Amino acid sequence: MMDQASHDRLRQRAEAANKERDALLAQQTTASGGRKTLIIAAVTVVLVAVAGYALNSALQPGYWDSFAKCLSAKGAVMYGASFCQYSKEQRAMFGKSFKFIDYKDYAEGKNVVRTPTWDINGKRYENVQSFERLAALTGCSLS
Repeated sequence: MMDQASHDRLRQRAEAANKERDALLAQQTTASGGRKTLIIAAVTVVLVAVAGYALNSALQPGYWDSFAKCLSAKGAVMYGASFCQYSKEQRAMFGKSFKFIDYKDYAEGKNVVRTPTWDINGKRYENVQSFERLAALTGCSLS
């Protein structure tokens, strides 16, 4: 049998152990919440950085903007097809500067049988054309 003093000591130890357990749980919850906050903050920083880079990149002019604008100003027209790998190749050469090319679907061009086809000064040039050739045909500068 346990006397009252032993029972009180046991009860005090149990209460102390419960308080200690509660304190540890509170610390773990706080630490876990802190880790979650840190992870959320890190992910947010990465997302903002990626969005900033994408926006900055989108706002930068294309490398071939001046050349593409000159081609269009000189009346050069590229006829292509969305399904044609060679039209895609010619388009890719200009990168984001392609938006300045006067581009038309091949169905809009009379007698266009091969894509891409460039119409420059009333003459047709089939297949992918080098920038050097386009520059020579139009007088546009590559620099």
